[in-house]
Amino acid sequence: MKIAIIGAGNVGGALGRSWAKAGHTIIFGVRDPANGKTKPPLAEIGGAASSVVVPDAVRSAEVIVLATPWDAVPTVINAMGDLRGKILIDCTNPLSLNAEGSLGLSLGSSTSGAEEIARLATGARVAKAFNTYGWENFADSSYPGHGELKPVMFYCSDDDEAKEVVETLAKDLGFEPVDTGGLGMARSLEPLALMWIRLSIRNGRNPNFTWARLTR
Repeated sequence: MKIAIIGAGNVGGALGRSWAKAGHTIIFGVRDPANGKTKPPLAEIGGAASSVVVPDAVRSAEVIVLATPWDAVPTVINAMGDLRGKILIDCTNPLSLNAEGSLGLSLGSSTSGAEEIARLATGARVAKAFNTYGWENFADSSYPGHGELKPVMFYCSDDDEAKEVVETLAKDLGFEPVDTGGLGMARSLEPLALMWIRLSIRNGRNPNFTWARLTR
């Protein structure tokens, strides 16, 4: 699968490295491939990865993964060009600092970052996924000593094909994909990400934990 990862920071880089190991072709979409401040991990990935400007990455890919900071989203989506019919996986979270300096979400119960992205990305088939953990768990999802229990990857979308793509990509990273429903469920998945971040900070900025699902 040809995957355009828009954003080459920690999350985008970790996803790119791991999906390349699983056999996918990675195209990093960045503002300035030659002189940008954030450099995609091309040397680490090798021939399975390239770096081009954002609209070229979007045009040449089968799937688009949005992994930028939240405040960059409107500008980046505008730069993508025509997104009609494209599968767009939103990995972002609408994080913000409140007046007391505590981390929170800039969007509440009446909408979500994913729904706002769907509104901005006209015609795109948007899914929410890969947002509930830090990049360290995308670089390595293994937690030895738990038998067959796998970390879960919650996702949501209104588009069945987008869901199938997310399920495949989640399994490629070693996660158990869990379909939570339509895109409106991002209103639950984004607060879940905030809880993970706060727990990580509370535990001394330790990112080495995930959610899992027990069934019987």
